[in-house]
Amino acid sequence: MFNLKKIFVLAFVSLLLFGCIGTTSLEELNENPAEYAGKEVTVHGTVQNTIKIGTLSGYTLVDEEGHGIRVSSASLPAEGKEITITGLFVQDSLFGYYIQVPDE
Repeated sequence: MFNLKKIFVLAFVSLLLFGCIGTTSLEELNENPAEYAGKEVTVHGTVQNTIKIGTLSGYTLVDEEGHGIRVSSASLPAEGKEITITGLFVQDSLFGYYIQVPDE
């Protein structure tokens, strides 16, 4: 039984450590946005400031250091929820840089 507990603890720690492998940091996106424009990115953070006005909806995704990025998405996760998303990093003359998450 003790070995099974060790395995679960190890699996949990591995998930925490390696769960964000393959993601782009929000700091990197903010510091070098032109490098990522037009590319698919995967980011991780906490949902804040959800908004829906007519057909426009989105939220801000913020990491542990306080870096944030705007996300355009038809679905709005609960504020405070920690999520990982993948979408197209785009530049718009009105909204600047943001991540466009495809509709599910």
